[in-house]
Amino acid sequence: MKKIIILAAAISGSVVFAQEKKSDTVKTKSIEGITLTKQVFKKQSDRFVYDVAASPVAKGNTTFDLLKQTPLLSSTDDKTLKIAGKNNALIYINGRKTNMDAESLAQFLKNTPAENIQKIEVITVPGSEYQVESSDGIINIVLKKKMSDGTNGNMRFSNTQNKYNSSQASFSVNYRKDKLGISANLNGGESIQPQSYILRNGTDQMKNESVGNIDDPNKNIGGYLNIDYQLNDNNNLALSWNSWANRSYDSTIDLFNTLTQPNEDGILETNYTRTKNREDARNYNNSVNLNYELKLDSLGSKLNVNAAYLIYKRFQFSKNNTMLPGITNWSDFSRTGKTIVQDIPQIINNFSGTADYIQKFKNDFTFSAGGNFNKTKTDNDTKNLTYDYTYDDLGHLTGTTTSPELNHFIYDENIYGLYLTFEKKFSDKFSGKIGARYEITNSLGTADSPTNPIESQRHQTIKRNYNNFLPYLSFNYAINDKNNISYSFSSRMRRPSFWELNPVRNYITEYNYTQNNPFVKASSTYNQELTYMYKNSYFLILNHSYLKDQITQVPLQGFTKTTDGQVSDQSVLRYIRTNFGDRQEMSAMVGIQKTFFKQYLTLNFNAGIQHNINNGSLSEDPTTGETFVDKEGKPLVYTNHVKSTSFIVTSNNTLRLDKKKTWFLGVNYFFVDKQQIELGMLKNLMSLDLSIKKNWNDWTFAVNLNDVLRTNVVEIEDYQPNGNYNYIRNDQYRRSVTVSLTYNFGNQKVKKVRDIEGASDAIKSRTR
Repeated sequence: MKKIIILAAAISGSVVFAQEKKSDTVKTKSIEGITLTKQVFKKQSDRFVYDVAASPVAKGNTTFDLLKQTPLLSSTDDKTLKIAGKNNALIYINGRKTNMDAESLAQFLKNTPAENIQKIEVITVPGSEYQVESSDGIINIVLKKKMSDGTNGNMRFSNTQNKYNSSQASFSVNYRKDKLGISANLNGGESIQPQSYILRNGTDQMKNESVGNIDDPNKNIGGYLNIDYQLNDNNNLALSWNSWANRSYDSTIDLFNTLTQPNEDGILETNYTRTKNREDARNYNNSVNLNYELKLDSLGSKLNVNAAYLIYKRFQFSKNNTMLPGITNWSDFSRTGKTIVQDIPQIINNFSGTADYIQKFKNDFTFSAGGNFNKTKTDNDTKNLTYDYTYDDLGHLTGTTTSPELNHFIYDENIYGLYLTFEKKFSDKFSGKIGARYEITNSLGTADSPTNPIESQRHQTIKRNYNNFLPYLSFNYAINDKNNISYSFSSRMRRPSFWELNPVRNYITEYNYTQNNPFVKASSTYNQELTYMYKNSYFLILNHSYLKDQITQVPLQGFTKTTDGQVSDQSVLRYIRTNFGDRQEMSAMVGIQKTFFKQYLTLNFNAGIQHNINNGSLSEDPTTGETFVDKEGKPLVYTNHVKSTSFIVTSNNTLRLDKKKTWFLGVNYFFVDKQQIELGMLKNLMSLDLSIKKNWNDWTFAVNLNDVLRTNVVEIEDYQPNGNYNYIRNDQYRRSVTVSLTYNFGNQKVKKVRDIEGASDAIKSRTR
């Protein structure tokens, strides 16, 4: 059900402080970190660094739980992560971006023990050397690496209970012998992801409501293999492989639908139907990256080259049934009114390469130059069959009409990029960096739809060629030992994800569905960020982002009117991916990461405000050219010109309960005030999470209670000036209890691994 109810992903992706992005590295003066037992949290030139190995919260946790407790990071949907003040956060592991779709990535992080992590780097504004999009930020997870010869690792088992029960397990191992280092992880689990929905929409003339549940069973297995070999003192070769497989069979949607509208005589009539959907889906992610690094001198000059290959496959087969009430028994929905059968495969192949040259000079000057190439092909051969059933007055089946719909969409894209950066440390207090990227994008999309009744839409070609110059600037000034200030500016493009371009419909009900769009074009984003730190513990971050031609999901509803003037006899609601005007986001956040009472309390607290300015309108389905009108034929335009200001609080606290540092209590809380997003007004969200953990030699036992008050439920309400309204309530049963057991074995001495940015990093997020 991942792509059927893409509405849920759109909701969670819009929430403040909740998704996945990239950011670049801008070097400035390092600031001493806060002291727990070591420098746990510190600001480096272009990033914030959380030293997990020195923190007591890592042991017994999962990587996902640890990320939620990292300063500046949060999650409101328990699936995606967001950097404060950013729309999205992209997950890197050892400098290489993960190759997984959003659902698989969440499961991977939840099944990977936090003991594997050396540190977490939060890069809020990326430099020109990074291939990032939009206002993305980067979360780079640096895994541990053995320092001495031998083997170590860990095993973790957990069980979670919410509406259903689920279980997870993982095994990790690290091996080192002389110049050879190997690390590997295997993890998996099974679960049923439940959701409940209330969907209401309509006008002053009609009302439509769908209420029901979604159950999505999942089985996952995945892992990684990293091999690093030091050829000699100056040459290093590394190979990494990431793999993930997901099987989601017998996913179901069961919705009760109520439609009230006037009949031909103007009298209100209410009709009832039931939507019963079933879906089988599976997907596979496999990526391999080969890295070569040549050290050029003792100052840190180097040449870094990557070559990567990515293949992503998803197969989705679904049956959408609209059930009619019985003739004599209205509670018996045994007659099928319509069946929509969909076969929606997607295959993505990507080859990419990067080369980076970094030259350091003795006068604290660094010059960097490099380039990248990405070649991607997506193949989407979609087949739809619609069966309409007719009955006589006694309810007997009298006939069936079959309507096939075929669409074969192939998308080829080539991206070429070059960058230059100049970095200079002018004094012990002041340093700066300037750079720029130049990107060339050539794409060709072809859609063959032989069954399309509109002749002009049976074969469509969408060709785009565009070039972008993307400047970058940053500086860092250490006022004194206690005060530091830094500023960054960057400009980025946001290319549509590959699934957003695939022109298919995913049905929620017969007249309520999502619509992808091959005509979506790249959007532009301009980011500014000002950061102030005091005493290495307190920080203030001011952020402004301007998004032009933003890519989002827009709800259009009403009666459709074709280009030749024909008006449908049934109102529909379409959630359409498209470019929807401009948007500004401004945020101010204060935070603290500090220990108190002789390290018995570790406090990680953020609070701030975010102001959103929306400016968009849409009246036409960009995929068909249809416009939307009311019953009298008056045009209906969806608009969002609303400004909103919201308050955000995140507090993650760890209490050490004994002198021996074996018992820990965790109290975590977040609150997101109501705010205007593209789909309407998102009501406030909050969650209280509690945990208790016991460390005993190499064993860790933990119990986590999530969303104790059951307040993390999404509600969106939208009222349009033309009388249209739309309401969504989505409960994903986030209140749960998880019991876990972790065992660490072998020699636990580790050292920092070499950071490697994979060649296909910029492509991976677009498979989500």
